Amino acid sequence: MWSLAAGVLAVATLPLAIFATRYSRSYDLLQAGFAIPIAAALGVAAVALAGRARTRDALSLGRAGGLGAARAGRILGILALCLGCSAAISLAVYGLLLSIA
Repeated sequence: MWSLAAGVLAVATLPLAIFATRYSRSYDLLQAGFAIPIAAALGVAAVALAGRARTRDALSLGRAGGLGAARAGRILGILALCLGCSAAISLAVYGLLLSIA
C-alpha cells in the first residue's frame, strides 16, 4: 500500500508544481523544476517499496496480500521516473538553447 501511495505522490508532483505556477505571481514555470528531484526520489521510493512488498509476499507464500497494490506502485514509480527524466531533459535543452542564443 505504501508503494502505491508513493507512486501516486510521485506522479502528481510535477503536474501540481506546474499547476501552481498558474496562480502565483512570484513562482515561474522554470522554478517548477525544483519538483523534478522530488518526483524522482518518490518514484525510486515507490519502486523500492514495491520490491519489498513483493519479497514479503513471496516469503509468506502469497498470504501477505497487497501484490496488486505493489504492482501498481511499481508502475507509477517507473512512470514518475520517466516524467522526471523527460522534465530534466527539457530543462537541459532549454538551458542549452539559452546559452547558444
